[in-house]
Amino acid sequence: MVKTQIQLPDALYREAKRVAADYELSLAELVRRSLEKTIPTYPPRTPPTTWHPPAPVHLELRCAIDDDEWSLLANDPDYRPRNLPPEQP
Repeated sequence: MVKTQIQLPDALYREAKRVAADYELSLAELVRRSLEKTIPTYPPRTPPTTWHPPAPVHLELRCAIDDDEWSLLANDPDYRPRNLPPEQP
């Protein structure tokens, strides 16, 4: 067991001493029990992983897309860009 010192605000110390006396515990036992209940609510933090962007997906478009067409292309599945060559039968 490790012996340590902590600093508590006066009001918190008085309340902790009162609870310990009411439940016939030592202050050290009250602190141990409190920490045993509190620590599981703080899961270990994992180190951040390095993020890499996903690999690009080729859209099979072989034409220039004007700036005003990008939102149409993104939001309308049936939209065909103006400069797209006609479909081959």
